[in-house]
Amino acid sequence: MSETPAVRQFTVAPDDDGIRLDRWFKRHMADTSFNIISRWARTGQLRVDGKRAAPGDRIEAGQSIRVPPAEPIVSPLAAKPQRPPMSAEETEFMRELVIHKDASAIVINKPPGLATQGGTRTTAHVDGYLDALQFDAPTRPKLVHRLDKDTSGVLLVARSARAAAFFAKALADRTARKVYWALIVGVPSIDDGMIDLPIAKQPGTGGEKMHVDEAEGLRARTRYRVIERVGNRAAWVELQPFTGRTHQLRVHMAAIGHPIVGDGKYGGQEAMLTGGISRKMHLHARRLRIDHPDGGRLDVVAELPGHMAESFGHLGFDQSAGDIPLDDTPFSETPEGKRKLIAAAAKARRKERRGERRGRSGK
Repeated sequence: MSETPAVRQFTVAPDDDGIRLDRWFKRHMADTSFNIISRWARTGQLRVDGKRAAPGDRIEAGQSIRVPPAEPIVSPLAAKPQRPPMSAEETEFMRELVIHKDASAIVINKPPGLATQGGTRTTAHVDGYLDALQFDAPTRPKLVHRLDKDTSGVLLVARSARAAAFFAKALADRTARKVYWALIVGVPSIDDGMIDLPIAKQPGTGGEKMHVDEAEGLRARTRYRVIERVGNRAAWVELQPFTGRTHQLRVHMAAIGHPIVGDGKYGGQEAMLTGGISRKMHLHARRLRIDHPDGGRLDVVAELPGHMAESFGHLGFDQSAGDIPLDDTPFSETPEGKRKLIAAAAKARRKERRGERRGRSGK
């Protein structure tokens, strides 16, 4: 007598915080059709934290998703296609990116321009190359978090389901610390500040762009610290996200009037510096510190990509000044500091609206 298929339970990871439930299925259960998801919702079989859910509902990190038992595949044509075998060149490329490897974790220094996961017209991505990083482990490694395609740096990969669950919980509980280095346009009036501005998808962009939305946005917090500056032209900053919203660092820096150099999506032409500075994105995941499933902590740093190293050298920055202790400097969250940040964000939004009005009048 065959066993009855079991109901499945999943916990929403930090990288999925704020996305629609149907998008979650597309990411994690791509072989489940929208029609099936809709039927599960209509019949009350699909639930989030015990409550009936609809495909368009947004989910939050830490929530529990109840998924009915998998339905049998009627046709072999519906089977998930097999990944093509890795070439020797692809395997060598991926293994050269590894900067840390142990029994539970692999960390790579992701280059800019390489997507973390696949999508429309994206066939080359880290997730598709993970077979190269299996080494002697019994199972294929699994992504724990993501970086934007044009963002470089530390990317953590778990080598087992147990390690993936452990790292996902650490990220959800906000015990992990992520440190980014960025080159920004201009210099903030406060050297050490906390940006606390809610973020939502920008209407009319198909979810491809985010913006600050005080009414509908999800809370987003970013700490920044100025490391070095070049007059009033540009600054090298350390960024620490305390939430995991899509494009959070890019949106926040643009919102206070200091877009990341090379980020034309959020900074427009103003995000491009002249004088031999690359037009590529100047945002790098420098460091990740996270509890390790085998005890202790994993603490890894990634060297700058070539274009950022060249820009730093051109501007006279000393990279040895960048690794500031994580816990020794207090947050600048005084009323005066918050007031200046809010005023800077409001000024940037007014400037953006003026630009939109000029654009409309010029049509």
